[in-house]
Amino acid sequence: MIEPTPRQAEIRDHEGLDLVVVAPAGCGKTEALALRVQGLLARGAAPSPTRILVTTFSNRARDNIKARLRSYLSTSAIHDHVSVVNFHGLSARIFRAHAAVIGLDPTMEIPESDWIREQCQRLGLDFPSQAAVEEALRIAKQKPSDDSTVEQELMSSGITAALQIERQRVAENRLTYDDLPRLAELILQSPIVARLYRNHFAAVVVDEFQDLTQQQLRIITAFGYQRTTYAGDLAQGIYGFAGADPAYVDSQIRAECRTTIEFAESHRSSPAVLRPVNALASITGGQMLTCARPDSWPSGGLASGLAFANVANEAQFAIDFARYVLEHAPNQRIGIIARTGPRRRFVDGQIEASGLQFHRWDDPVLDTDTARAVRTTLARIDVTACWAAEDPLTYLRARARFDAVQDPSSRASLGEALSWCLDLLREQCTPAEIRQRIRVGDEHTLLSVPGVHLLTGHVGKGQQFDWVVVIGAEDGCIPDFRATTPEALIEEARILSVMISRARHGVVVCYSQSVPARSGRVFGKSVSRFWPTLASGGLVDGNGISAWVDGADWEAIAAR
Repeated sequence: MIEPTPRQAEIRDHEGLDLVVVAPAGCGKTEALALRVQGLLARGAAPSPTRILVTTFSNRARDNIKARLRSYLSTSAIHDHVSVVNFHGLSARIFRAHAAVIGLDPTMEIPESDWIREQCQRLGLDFPSQAAVEEALRIAKQKPSDDSTVEQELMSSGITAALQIERQRVAENRLTYDDLPRLAELILQSPIVARLYRNHFAAVVVDEFQDLTQQQLRIITAFGYQRTTYAGDLAQGIYGFAGADPAYVDSQIRAECRTTIEFAESHRSSPAVLRPVNALASITGGQMLTCARPDSWPSGGLASGLAFANVANEAQFAIDFARYVLEHAPNQRIGIIARTGPRRRFVDGQIEASGLQFHRWDDPVLDTDTARAVRTTLARIDVTACWAAEDPLTYLRARARFDAVQDPSSRASLGEALSWCLDLLREQCTPAEIRQRIRVGDEHTLLSVPGVHLLTGHVGKGQQFDWVVVIGAEDGCIPDFRATTPEALIEEARILSVMISRARHGVVVCYSQSVPARSGRVFGKSVSRFWPTLASGGLVDGNGISAWVDGADWEAIAAR
């Protein structure tokens, strides 16, 4: 058991049920939430048969909190008094138990894969059209609307494919990921059902409050108003594209809760890494952080900013830097992170010939049977025939003998893998290239395995690396060219802050003065408008990074 910090102990011992915990990256939030649950149970806040509900946004976050709870509570106490679920799991539970309240069939098919994406692929939609369909459906379903109201909104949107897919969903008696919270909120409008959940859950804990949509917040407040602990960090609110509304949620929960406890010490990052994070706080709305043990970081860590004439030089630096680190500290992890996958493709292309061990986080980690089936399928498909087929996804499923797979989890895994293959084929990858990208194993190994990790800012949220190289710090990339409103630009600054704050020892932020499009045309680029703010935090240049690296105590770095 870890000795709690003063802030963690304050959260554990806070007697009120309503609480806001502001916890920036690396400050010990998960530990604090486990302690909070321990404290609530110790004070008798959830007497039998009531329970404490802990909500997360992903299975990984759910598993992390469960693991920490086991450090403070017995297995029987967790089993009898705590429910840890993600939001889709909570919504599915409400629907299964009470669908009849709104006149629906509780046995409707619950989503086991991204069914909307599969239907878009079947319709042959390109990526912009698919994005428009997904956005139309998301917006239409972020209110407690019944199916007829959703259909009316989709008709008004003018996105024919979205309306077609929605009508198919209804005809097939199935739900999508967007339907689950929509219907859960609709059900909770019943006073009887809402009272049932208020009586069942004596207290609620919400992890990563900045990722809540207004709809998800309404679901929580329907039965947890003034009995909820909200933990998160406004500066990490980077899911506006999925409907998250950090500023609105922050204002609502601060009005609901009487007490706010703020973390200000980072246990993850060196003083050097924290400087650019703190510099961006003027834009992101984040906390100003101090390093918990500044003297424990060899040479204080590293924060650097570098300009390159072209993307080839930028990619080569990232690879050379990673190689140098791994030669001196073989067990360390280097994250090479870009705002988007397409901007990172230049590193992806060069690293394959480098001989370095690398892990691409965009690619799924498949179980052995699924990997074997996909490899076999790719070996025998005809790409021309695939695109000539009326439905390319059905073509792939037929070649993979998908209908012969009976186990539900195996079907879900194979279905997702084939959709991934189809996306890569659309991007002009060959079957042989896709086969080389198939990885077998447990995705949790990505969280600890040494070497180079290739990922994007959104994928990396919640993770940490010993070193981070941020590439593509140009206007149009970060901030993204589609970010035109003040709110969108704030979120782009938060994405940059999240990428930087993944680092423990050091971070290098890079940009290129020229970037080629996929067509081959080369465009001149300007440095990100966030660069002056970053530089105000003290980024060393090329000479500075060389001097730091040459003079660093790598034995101490490897041991830290």
